Amino acid sequence: MSADPTAKKTPLHDVHEDLGANLVDFAGHLMPLRYASETAEHQAVRTGAGLFDLSHMGEIFLSGPGAGAALDFALVGNLSPMPVGKARYTMICGHDGGVLDDLIVYRLADETWMVVANAANAAVVREALVERAAGFEAAVDDRSGSYALIALQGPRSQGILEGFTDAPLEGLKYYAILAGRVAGVDALVARTGYTGEDGFELFVDASDAVRLWKALAAVEGVVPAGLSARDTLRLEAGMPLYGNELTAETTPFEAGLGRVVKLDKPGDFVGKSALAAQAQTPPGRRLVGLVARGRRAPRKGYQVVTSGGAPCGIVTSGAPSPTLGTPIAMAYLDSGVEETGLAVDVRGRHEPVDVVALPFYKRS
Repeated sequence: MSADPTAKKTPLHDVHEDLGANLVDFAGHLMPLRYASETAEHQAVRTGAGLFDLSHMGEIFLSGPGAGAALDFALVGNLSPMPVGKARYTMICGHDGGVLDDLIVYRLADETWMVVANAANAAVVREALVERAAGFEAAVDDRSGSYALIALQGPRSQGILEGFTDAPLEGLKYYAILAGRVAGVDALVARTGYTGEDGFELFVDASDAVRLWKALAAVEGVVPAGLSARDTLRLEAGMPLYGNELTAETTPFEAGLGRVVKLDKPGDFVGKSALAAQAQTPPGRRLVGLVARGRRAPRKGYQVVTSGGAPCGIVTSGAPSPTLGTPIAMAYLDSGVEETGLAVDVRGRHEPVDVVALPFYKRS
């Protein structure tokens, strides 16, 4: 795949080139797809530690006495009561209830919040936040270009990171964040991730990214990991990907994520009327997990069919699972469809699948 010459380079671009990464254009950024073996990178995260460059993600700050109220109005979650140092998974929806992006929001101080958006949607999220915060005492500041984001993920991640910081990682709970120094670099250290493993996401000044990456990568057993491994890791963990499981035409309820919509929070918010109506109506489709009985992997866009061959759903993500040793997929099934006797149309052949609950993998 030839990369778009206009694609942005992350602060770690030269490091990836030196490592021989296969670089591709992803959401307008040149990103490492893999360094060597995506299966080895995946297994390193499951068993040890993997290192990811996520500097393509968007970091949008809201500050001011009305920042919490602005987020309550702009997003579907109830953010203003969240304590300083905590994080929450949430969404920004359109007036029709469609998902514009899924987000993680961190409260950094009483009047300072950081919204982390998917790279492809960062501009949409920024523009929506500016528009929706206009009536509040809140300033919106997109600092995406100033930050690098490095993720250390896997069961060894805490022990490794403790060798580079005095920050109290043992007391840092899942979906929490603190400020500290890591390998001599000022960082925001978040216990969040997109792999289904324990791990940390490190937000640092772009100028410090290479220093931090090289310090962590020098630890024996830490494996640089690319987008391919990140995708199979999040798929096994049943985590949605915007553009696949989530789109502007998808509602949180269809995706099985209605819990993030806080209809009972005080005041109005964008999309509330539509989402309230959707909450009272069974969705026309539901997101499920599929495990293939054979070796051919269902892929995005493949049709799910009944035992009689009638189309009854669509695959949103699919790949061979390195952990489970069999192909897996997520798919939307039409409401009312029986979950037995289903197959996926893989290039003209109906490959039998079993419907399973998500996630496929959950760490012990």
